[in-house]
Amino acid sequence: MTTAPEVTGFYEARTGSVQYVVADPQTKQCAIIDPVLDYDEKSGATATIQADRILRFVAERGYEVQWILDTHPHADHFSAADYLKRRTGAPTAIGEKVTEVQKLWKGYYHWPDFPADGSQWDRLFAEGERFSVGKIPAHVMFSPGHTLASITYVIGDAAFVHDTLFMPDSGTARADFPGGDAHVLWRSVQAILALPDETRIFTGHDYCQGGREPRWESTVAEQKRKNPHVAGMDEARFVALREARDKTLPMPKLILHALQVNANAGRLPEPEANGRRYLKIPLDLLQAAWD
Repeated sequence: MTTAPEVTGFYEARTGSVQYVVADPQTKQCAIIDPVLDYDEKSGATATIQADRILRFVAERGYEVQWILDTHPHADHFSAADYLKRRTGAPTAIGEKVTEVQKLWKGYYHWPDFPADGSQWDRLFAEGERFSVGKIPAHVMFSPGHTLASITYVIGDAAFVHDTLFMPDSGTARADFPGGDAHVLWRSVQAILALPDETRIFTGHDYCQGGREPRWESTVAEQKRKNPHVAGMDEARFVALREARDKTLPMPKLILHALQVNANAGRLPEPEANGRRYLKIPLDLLQAAWD
């Protein structure tokens, strides 16, 4: 039985996001991880360009979509999970701690009737829970620190680490979002690096460090050797570096737009009486560096 899934990354340049199709070459079953629903904040327009690109690829390869997986409620793009579920019939899943994120943002958005119980997804994964993609075994690692709900999917020899680790030349995720914590992030990084050295690491974003082409695959061994937030670090030094860096960063431009969609499993707000959908932006909620 193969333990090496076929992994295809789809780079979305507007937000620097990487979406994945992870397939068992034997059964042709696959999972889609962290799909993007296109959104232009200047016009308020939404589109399914990225998701349709993935669907075309799946059809060309003859894959069957078994899972639609999000690693966490994203702060910088909308999730296409709901759209892909409607197109494929595949179940959606996320980590069970998403309910903590929902409770937090339910208060921020003043949503008294919003169900903060994770019921918007078909499956809430617990720490260590096992599943499969085709015949390839998979399990879930709880990886908080960047957000309260972040998880890593380990599918065969591939680990999808969302924003916990970037490419080795780009460090680690910020930990200053609501519910973030640099100490907790350090422990999550260490748990990922305890996987076998040959484990393939797939990150959720790439910002093309130094103007290079986008990249999203490394290994545990490379991360240990080359990532400046990892190599030669201890927890105290990492936390000091991470917190100092985070103080200089503006909030992602879409965080207040995206969380109200992504805390609802990628569902856009319901149309109002005039048939239009509206986003709700709380003013003066978040404090960060201005860009």
